[in-house]
Amino acid sequence: MIAIMQPYFLPYLGYIQLMSLVDDFVIYDDVNYINRGWINRNYILVNGQKNLLTIPLREASQNKKINEIYLSNDLKWIDKQKRTVEMAYKKAPYFEEVFELYCGIVDFKGDNLSVFLANQLKCLKDYLGIKAKLILSSESFSNQELKKGDRLIDICHQMNQYEYINPIGGAEIYTKEQFAERDVELRFLEMTVQPYEQIKTDSFIPYLSVLDVLMMNSKEFITGNLLKQFNLK
Repeated sequence: MIAIMQPYFLPYLGYIQLMSLVDDFVIYDDVNYINRGWINRNYILVNGQKNLLTIPLREASQNKKINEIYLSNDLKWIDKQKRTVEMAYKKAPYFEEVFELYCGIVDFKGDNLSVFLANQLKCLKDYLGIKAKLILSSESFSNQELKKGDRLIDICHQMNQYEYINPIGGAEIYTKEQFAERDVELRFLEMTVQPYEQIKTDSFIPYLSVLDVLMMNSKEFITGNLLKQFNLK
């Protein structure tokens, strides 16, 4: 099985479920950057309210590919963001080990956005013991002339993978018939929301960054339970 996804910053649980399910996870980094998307930001909880953690970027534009964009030269955001995360989660049951993991991610020595996010996904993968192979599309495939679904199908063929798993949102873009015509089975992963205890909330808030999940749940519970809470359609 294979998945092909743009890199997201501290992505939500469904993204990690997808990575844990497949053999090959292609980091789709030579496609256009999306303003106000999830590539450089995600939500955590601060005092029970959703709060964006954002990586400041240098001259980011939807006219550039993700791997053509760089992090801000002003590194003050790192310490500021660390303080925000510490304030939000210092009473979380798994704060010490997860804060160390998070600090290792944001302290990465490199300013290319794609490389930064790929390293982050490797850190998350290793922490949770996920076996998927991570592959940067910019380094592995020369097929940018192909459009949308055709390029995804071509990547599947080049990887000798014929079962392609996409998040459920992809059902609005791609059809199973389109992929089946080229001998690739397209399936959609839909995360099942399973509430867990959160800090200072009256009711559960889903679809936050995986950082919230990691702070509040043991690795064993995440890998043995939460990562398995999805439907394949």
